Amino acid sequence: MNPLRVMIVLIAAVSAIGLAVVLQKAMGGKKDVAPVAQAAPTLDRAMTQVLVAKRDLAIGDRLTAADVTWQAWPTGAINAAFITNGAAPPPVTKVSDKAAKAMDTVAQGMIGGVTPEKAIEGAIVRDPILAGEPITPRKIVRGGEGGYLSVVLSPGKRAMSVPITSETAVAGFVLPGDRVDVLQIRDARSTGEGGASGKQTIAETVLQNVRVLALDQSTTAEKDAKTIVASTATLEVGPFDAEALTKAKAAGPVTLVLRAYTDLGGPSGVAARSEESNVVRINRGGETSNISVRP
Repeated sequence: MNPLRVMIVLIAAVSAIGLAVVLQKAMGGKKDVAPVAQAAPTLDRAMTQVLVAKRDLAIGDRLTAADVTWQAWPTGAINAAFITNGAAPPPVTKVSDKAAKAMDTVAQGMIGGVTPEKAIEGAIVRDPILAGEPITPRKIVRGGEGGYLSVVLSPGKRAMSVPITSETAVAGFVLPGDRVDVLQIRDARSTGEGGASGKQTIAETVLQNVRVLALDQSTTAEKDAKTIVASTATLEVGPFDAEALTKAKAAGPVTLVLRAYTDLGGPSGVAARSEESNVVRINRGGETSNISVRP
């Protein structure tokens, strides 16, 4: 065999072996690095349960436990205003200041033995909340908090208070959320036979089927409460109803008459009066006379 050809073959073989060794080392180095990168703990993997809306909630909706649910949320993305279940996230080797603050927020959990979903039950939605959006205190308002009545009021309605006693409010059986009629009691002069005048007490229905928003500063009755003895009742009225109620209060005391629950969908507001309601018929000695009681 030609010596020159042998030398070329040997050089090529050595070069091939050297290249294979270099490639093997290069590939083996990457295999050693990859597991380290995968095993490195990250904050983004820590998940915490956050209370979110189960459905779209509109302004004025009253929340129940069925309207909310728990949803896994990255711990690093938790806002201090979110309501969480108090579960601690998995430990990590390195925690940033932001993460530490988030974990402190997570620790709120259950307060006084009441779960968060129960704590928001009965609250009113102040701003629209989309399905899957975290529930935050800024978007809801609870009874007794500022702005509660303005959220509870139906569109176009006003809140107006009237003084009451146990005698003028069905002995305390009127509770927030009930429907009532408002009666005005006043004195009127009547003219009988021979021009003689007399004094007569008149009771008129000023408003009918209006909602009671609050008694004193209580917007809801306590659990199992059957009566509330209060000195002021706050009613939900329309603009013209408010004018009529103001005039009635100026003329004399008003009385609340409890309506049946089944009257919820009935007419509400200023009570309609017929012309006959302005006349009282008096029968004396077989003779009947009509006396106007509203000038």
